[in-house]
Amino acid sequence: MEEVKEIQKPLSAPVSSGLLDRLRGLWRDIAGPSRNGVMPPVQPDLPDGDAESLRSQMRDCLAGRGGEVSARSRAAALGRAYLSLNPEGRRRFLTILACEFATDRDAVDTAMAKVAAARNDRDRTTAERDLRAALESPRLKLLTQFNALPEGVKFLVDMRAELQPLARQDAKLAGLEADLKALLASWFDVGFLELRQITWRSPASVLEKIMAYEAVHAIRSWQDLKNRLDSDRRLYAFFHPRMLDEPLIFVEVALVKGMSGNIQALLDETAPVDDPHAADTAIFYSINNAQRGLDGISFGNFLIKRVVDSLSGEFKNLKTFATLSPIPGFCAWLEERLTQDEPKLLSPAEQRTLTTLMEGEGSLAYALHTPDWYRDPLMAEALRPILMRLCTRYLMEEKRSGGRRALDPVAHFHLSNGARMERLNWLGDVSPKGLRQSAGMMINYLYKLNEIEANHEAYTGAGRIVASSAVKSLLKG
Repeated sequence: MEEVKEIQKPLSAPVSSGLLDRLRGLWRDIAGPSRNGVMPPVQPDLPDGDAESLRSQMRDCLAGRGGEVSARSRAAALGRAYLSLNPEGRRRFLTILACEFATDRDAVDTAMAKVAAARNDRDRTTAERDLRAALESPRLKLLTQFNALPEGVKFLVDMRAELQPLARQDAKLAGLEADLKALLASWFDVGFLELRQITWRSPASVLEKIMAYEAVHAIRSWQDLKNRLDSDRRLYAFFHPRMLDEPLIFVEVALVKGMSGNIQALLDETAPVDDPHAADTAIFYSINNAQRGLDGISFGNFLIKRVVDSLSGEFKNLKTFATLSPIPGFCAWLEERLTQDEPKLLSPAEQRTLTTLMEGEGSLAYALHTPDWYRDPLMAEALRPILMRLCTRYLMEEKRSGGRRALDPVAHFHLSNGARMERLNWLGDVSPKGLRQSAGMMINYLYKLNEIEANHEAYTGAGRIVASSAVKSLLKG
């Protein structure tokens, strides 16, 4: 789910204190007393002596002596050791796992040579089987053992969340992170996921997590959450059978008449509740990745498709499915262009407008850093065509390295799923976050069901962005 930045990072820590306490209690009972061969407690920073005890425990886990109960006991003890460590201790734990329990490169080379030397189908089949076995690292076999433990899958998801920033800084950990990602990707295939509608009657533990994980438009109170679960609203989440109370990704939907262009109006708790059966439009206004450890494992597109199917079955009058999406990278991109003093970023007419507006200052950066600039009618009206043009350029023309993917991560997500850019909304989000990220602008991506496949092919195949004529016209200023 790396491409889904509308699907924001959760606000909570990777391993919450509540989960730590629960795991320690569950796994303590499974691990049993240390006299049964389970490793003794380790110091939080994992000094050398404790590190050697840890290596021994890892080797014992891989040796597989005893039955299933013994294997679970050893894995539980190893997991409890990890949970007891501080950040430096966990870094050392992961480094040992990455470096000392990687694939045997000599064994891989030997197996590859046998594949190349095979002279018949039987020898080739045997050599390929041996190569596959050689490529499976001991650390992957060890990590797989946590699957048998209560909350073991959640433990691995959170371990990867902690591993990702370390792997970006330390090449030795990159292989371990890739192994763990591949393991989780196989377990979190969309076919295993369950779509649930979240209501006010859902378990309190799930509602609390929805509040904590909402990072696009923060849920300010229980009343705010109740408003988002009212009869003219829907909230859906994917769950995994091994993480029944942990939403993986969720989407919030408003059932309205016409296309919404302002998030404050959409989330107004004092607004009257509309009849959902009279609605003709479903607005997807917030999509959140609730598990950092699943970044890069994409199932956000399946969530949207499943929700569209569910809504279409429940509300026969729905004709339009669209988002009201943030544009999280626009202001950062614009700031960089202004800092670099890009030639012709502003037209001569736009520069004259700013000079007149700012009484000689003439700086777009200065205007945007003026407190409450959007409340000044003259300033807002002068900046509107300039910022709308620049934002459209950012969305439609600015690409990541390689030249095909939209630079804006939310745009990339929806375009990949077959949406088209439908309407850019001036001052659609005047929250401090909205002003900081996108000068208050938001965009509607339209999911027109009979065009989704063609739009998807155009974007993923040729990098062509499908947009309405109204959006395209903004490029001209």
